[in-house]
Amino acid sequence: METKTLQIALPENDLKLLKELAKKFGWSIKSTRKKSSFEKSLDDIEAGRIYEATDVDDLFNQCLG
Repeated sequence: METKTLQIALPENDLKLLKELAKKFGWSIKSTRKKSSFEKSLDDIEAGRIYEATDVDDLFNQCLG
């Protein structure tokens, strides 16, 4: 089966209807919304990718070492 990729802009409250249609027809939906820096930071915190430094020297040692 030949497929075609389209980009559609729609209101947030219509997304539920689109998802229901996609499920019924076997379509796939991919969101292209990029995460903000704040959302990426929250992901880092949840994944444990955070570091603490006691002072500036400790910070530089962690960065360079």
